[in-house]
Formats: sequence, structure tokens, C-alpha cells
Amino acid sequence: MKDTIYSINGPVVTVRDTDTFEMMEMVYVGAAGLVGEVISVNEHRTTIQVYENTTGLRIGEPVKGTGAPLSATLGPGIMQNIFDGIERPLKEIAQQSGAFIGAGMHVSSLDEERLWDVTVCIKEGQTVSGGEVIATCPETSIITHKSMIPPDVQGVVRWVAPSGKYNVVTPICVVETETGEKKEICLAQKWPIRIPRPVKSRQPIGKPLITGQRVIDTLFPIAKGGAAAVPGGFGTGKTMTQHQLAKWSDADIIIYVGCGERGNEMTQVLTEFSELEDPKSGKPMTERTVLIANTSNMPVAAREASIYTGITLAEYYRDMGYDVAMMADSTSRWAEALREISGRLEEMPAEEGFPAYLPSRLAAFYERAGCVESLCGENASVSIIGAVSPQGSDFSEPVTQNTKRFVRCFLALDKSLAYARHYPAINWTISYSEYYEDLDPYYVEHLGEDFCEMRGKMLGLLSEENKLMEIVKLIGSDVLPDSQKLTLEVARVIRVGFLQQNAFHKNDTYVPLEKQKWMMEAILHLHDQAKQLVDAGIPISEMSAAGLFDKLIKVKYEIPNDKPEMFGDYNRELDEICENLLAKHRRVEDSQNEEEGK
Repeated sequence: MKDTIYSINGPVVTVRDTDTFEMMEMVYVGAAGLVGEVISVNEHRTTIQVYENTTGLRIGEPVKGTGAPLSATLGPGIMQNIFDGIERPLKEIAQQSGAFIGAGMHVSSLDEERLWDVTVCIKEGQTVSGGEVIATCPETSIITHKSMIPPDVQGVVRWVAPSGKYNVVTPICVVETETGEKKEICLAQKWPIRIPRPVKSRQPIGKPLITGQRVIDTLFPIAKGGAAAVPGGFGTGKTMTQHQLAKWSDADIIIYVGCGERGNEMTQVLTEFSELEDPKSGKPMTERTVLIANTSNMPVAAREASIYTGITLAEYYRDMGYDVAMMADSTSRWAEALREISGRLEEMPAEEGFPAYLPSRLAAFYERAGCVESLCGENASVSIIGAVSPQGSDFSEPVTQNTKRFVRCFLALDKSLAYARHYPAINWTISYSEYYEDLDPYYVEHLGEDFCEMRGKMLGLLSEENKLMEIVKLIGSDVLPDSQKLTLEVARVIRVGFLQQNAFHKNDTYVPLEKQKWMMEAILHLHDQAKQLVDAGIPISEMSAAGLFDKLIKVKYEIPNDKPEMFGDYNRELDEICENLLAKHRRVEDSQNEEEGK
């Protein structure tokens, strides 16, 4: 019998002496119909990676081709859903097979029975091309779904359905192409997950992805349409940081991909997101969120597909005109899946056993981020924030090093900060952002020219503190002059009062840009005032005893986000403390001078 299984090696299956299959074609493997993808073809054998558990699979079982690549189904019903790595809805699977996915489960990605309230936007006789909106429907109370002509279709509309209630597989219109072929267009369409969706043009980056996290927004900003990496060892808070970004970033839509993560972490995401209120609309956060759950006990090959499924969904909503943020947690697990499959294929290993094509796969993924003008003329973006899990917090390992080549924002998490309960545990000495030049015009326009200058001063103080701490570790802080002790004190205020945030405090879990600017102004105002006191000969110990530094650390809790005018009162109180210290110092000096005169 032709097209049968010749060998099985974990998730890698081979078929011998066949010319039936195409490269990257989706196939059904075995009597159970396991989903697989052709990854290698030669004259002697065809190699397939299977995205399901191959336990129980036997030699000689049939392999059937579909004639199409592995594709995502795109249409209304994606939002508020949770999928596995190959876009099978886990809620539907749970109803049919219980807590674990049964072998060969074939479930439609979208509910084909649900009726959507569709408003048709085109007319008969109209010439249409790829990306043009043909109908809209309210997918959730927040998101309006725009159904579009597939990118590879163009022609004249020969028939249009009236506005009304339709499911995702009912034709909405018929388009006659230039070759005379008539194509029925439904609300749902398919797109190969490994091929980027086309756009009209790529646009320059110019707006920040505002996250409400001060260390990110102020010091190491991420751009809308940009790519960022969040590397960190076990327990440093990668998932927590991504949760915060998913909850509070000003993207319209969140695609959260749990790639090889622990099941309890995905459960936490589900629980938290269902309880969280969207800060922009007041509706549940899940109404603009899609979750792709590929937990660590799922087949390893499906990890590789989950990243591409997530970015394809992100590009689909980008094409509608939405700003989309995709969280990939974590790309290291994805790279480990590549390594395992590569090992089973007996490919020549590169550094630490990873395949030689790891850098090109990472590049192909991160390059799908960007600001674009979509085919329907909308300006939109996809931002990618990928977590990296280097073993032993070793940032020199291949996944972290290759990721740094393709991202422009590097938010390095530090184990010592995390263990000291400093969250987000982003190490300000080795983190960086290359988006300053692109985003500074936005900051100048919305926050004033001094914002960028203040950011530079704060980074300078933190850098100076880092140098001074090397001396302090050797010989202690007592030998330092007061000017350098002041640098250490103000840097502590920046670290504890500005960079450290409390995710459980209503005024501190999310901080708008305006308040971040006021906080920077207050800290630098404190530095300037304290410097004058040092120049006047007042010791740092007296300033600390007067509460000059500790007072400003508490400001993040005491001033609500919607009352920035209270910073004026704080600055006046600081000025008053400084004046009192200066007056006291002068009185002491005067009395000493009198005694010396006598």
C-alpha cells in the first residue's frame, strides 16, 4: 500500500518511496488522523513532524495529504477563545475528550453554528482587491471584526448577501477573478501560518507601546510595531512581567502564547484575565485577548507551530487596523522544540546542540513585527515581546545571543533583584532600548522637551551609582565625600521609589506617562536641592535624618494617578525641609563664629 508509515521516531514520522506530498503540506498521519506537516522531501523518503502524541502509532498505517499548508482559520470567534498550538479550541475539546486532548481530535477552530450580526459593506459590480473590507460584525463589545477579501483574490463582485445574521462558513459575496473563476467569500478564511500576511507598505516607527511600567516607559521604551526580549532565569519574573504588559499596555488586542510553559501558569493567566477589567473600556479583559496554550506536557512539535499560529492571528487583526501586542512565553521552549526535532532528524548540531538555522528562524519570527499600512489602507502595528529562559541565567547562551541580534529592546531580568523583591526585576545596567531616536519626537510633543533630558540624567545617576558601589564593596561608604554619598542616596530613591513597582497597589500597578514625568521631576528637583545643601556643608546624615529622601520614595503610593497637581505640594514640602536644614546650619555656623570671636 502506497503512502504508509515507514518509521516512527517520537514526533518524526517518515514515508518511503512516495511523490505524493509537497514541502510544508499539512497531512493526517495514521488511522487516528494525527495532524502533521511535511518538513523534508527527497526521492527516497518524506519526513513529517507530527503535532500530536504518536504513542500507539504503528508501521504501515496510512498517511493522507490535504494539498494545503498548515493554516490558521481566521474569522469572527477568535477573540475570547483559548486554542492549542495548532488552533484547536480547548474549550470544545474539553467537552468532547475531557482534561486531555484525545488523539486525532478534529475540531473546527471557529464555531460554525454561531450566527453573527453582519453588516455588508460592498455592492454588486464593485471591483475589489485583497484586504478590502466586505463586512463587519461586533465580535465582542470592544472589538469590531472586519471580514476582508483574502490577500490573493481580486476581481468584480457578482453577488452580495444582504446584511443579516450569518455563520462563518456562509458565503457573503461571490467575486469573479480576472481568469473568470468565481470565488465564494465567507466570514472565515485560511492563511498559511509560516507565510507573513502581505501589507501595502511598512511604516516608520514613531509611537511608544505605553505599558504603565516606569522602568520600561521611561528608561527602556518599547515601540508600537517593535520587538523586545525579556530574558531571565528561573524565578526572575518573566511571566509576571509579560502579564503586566498584557494587562496594561495600550495595544488594542493581546495575543498571549504560552509556549511550553507550566500548566498552572496558563491557568493563572486564564483566571486573572477573566477577572481583570480593561482599563480603557471597563469591560472584561478577555474581550480583547486571545490565548494560545501549549503547555509543557503537550507534544513538543506543537510548540514550534504555536508561535507561528500566534503571529498569524496578530497579523490578521493588524490588517483590520488594530494595534496588536503578542506575548511569546517563552521562545526558549520553542528553540528547545527545534533542537529536539533537529536531533531526531540527525541534522548537524550547532552551538549547544541547537540547529544551525536557529538564527534564521528567530529572525523570521521577530521580523513579522512592525508598523504597516494594511491592504485596506489602515495604519496598524504588531509588537512582539518574547520571553527568553536561559539556563542558569546565562545570557551568553545561543537563544539569548541570537535574539539580541533581532530585537531593539532588551529587558534583562536579574535574579538578585527578583530575590530582593524588586519588581519588575529589570536590571538597568545591562538592559537597553534602541528606540530612543524613533520615539523621542513623540515624548517631546506630548510631555515636553525636558522629558528626554531628565531620562538621561536619571540613567547617568544610576550608572554613577554602579561605579561607586564597586568602591563601597571594597572599602565601605564612609570614605566617600558627601557629593558621592548624595549620588548613592538619590540613586536609591530612583531604584526604590521609581523603578520598583507594586502590582497589587491601585496607584502603582499602572502609572500614566504624565505621572512618570512628574515623579522624575520631583526626584531630580530633590537632587538639585540636596546638592546645594552639600555645597553648603550640610552632611548627608542630617538630610537623611530629616526624611528628605524617604519622603520621596513614598510618593508613588500617596499621590493618585489622576492628581498630578499634588506633586507641587510635595516639591514645596521638600523645599521647606531644605530651607530649614540650611537655616539650622547657618545658625550653628553663626554661633560657632561668635564663640571663636570671643
